[in-house]
Parts: sequence; C-alpha cells; structure tokens
Amino acid sequence: MYKVYGDYNSGNCYKVKLMLNLLGVEYQWVPVDILGGETETPEFLEKNPNGKIPVLELEDGTCLWESNAILNFLADGSRYLPGEPRLRTQVLQWQFFEQYSHEPYIAVARFIQFYLGLPEERMAEYRKMQKVGYRALKVMEQQLTRTPFLVGDSFSIADIALFAYTHVAHQGGFDLEPYPGIRQWLTRVTQQPGYVGMLD
Repeated sequence: MYKVYGDYNSGNCYKVKLMLNLLGVEYQWVPVDILGGETETPEFLEKNPNGKIPVLELEDGTCLWESNAILNFLADGSRYLPGEPRLRTQVLQWQFFEQYSHEPYIAVARFIQFYLGLPEERMAEYRKMQKVGYRALKVMEQQLTRTPFLVGDSFSIADIALFAYTHVAHQGGFDLEPYPGIRQWLTRVTQQPGYVGMLD
C-alpha cells in the first residue's frame, strides 16, 4: 500500500490525495506538521532531502516527491494522462504554469493569510502575490471560456494540479466572482467520479 506524507491543508498534498481517490487506490496518510519542523527531521530528509511535502512512498520503500511528478506517476496509463504527444505536452504545459506562474503566488498569499493571519511584516509581499496571482487566474480564465477543462474536453491531471490551490484561492484573498469560466470549471471538477474534498 502507498504511504502519503502530507498536510491535509496543503494544496500540493491535496493533489496526490485527490488523484489516489479518483483512481480508487488505497493508501495510508501520514500527517506531517510543517510548522512544527517535521519536514526537517533526519527521518523525513531520508525520504525527501529537499525537506518538503508531499512524499509518496511506494511499497518497495522508494520515495517520490514533487506533487506534479507524483501526479504523472500515478496517472500513467490512465484516462487522466493523455497518450497523444500533443495533448500530453499540453498537460505538462499547464503543470509547469502551475508551478512557476500560479502556485508561487496563489499559494503564498494563502499561506500568509490562512496560516499566518496576515502579519504586518508580510503585507507588502501579500499585496504583490495578489497582483501576480490575478494574472495567473486571467490566463486560466481565457482557456476555460473556450474548453470545459484545461486540455480540451477531457479532465486530466492538468486540472488536478490547478484545482488544488484555485479552489481555496479565497483563503488568500482572491475573488473568483469575475471569473465565470473558472467557477464553472471548479464545479465540473467536483462532479468527477471519486472526487474527494481537501478536508474530507
């Protein structure tokens, strides 16, 4: 059985949880206290020397890390990862977008507000995250007004990758009301067979 080392409130960890539930794969969840320093212990660093969650531990003890890499591993051979090269590349395109243009802003704004309670010393950073985060939402909106999912008509791990932090963007102060394409897409994701919420 797989083991997932993570935090239920982490969007990156939620990607793995959601993927496993969509696939109907049994797993054991091992809670990790990020703020308590549990990712810096020698035991954890044996699993991921980068000291971050999530970590997926396979049955043979091999550990995989980086949430989008784990998604690709789990989805391989399933309907959630297209085999056709162009579509598969578009999935990767959105995953790279998520890690470079979305998560560093949407998730960090959420961390400052949801985890830290908007401390004054981080307000300038928070406002900057808001500005660039809205830019990422506009990119998503453009696509989602044209197609029901990020890669055409089919739900894929591209959607899982971006759903994770977008559906809790309000916890980082983002208003999704001006983005009807995104809001309708969020609903479509929750309607997928096997869907499970972040805190379910």
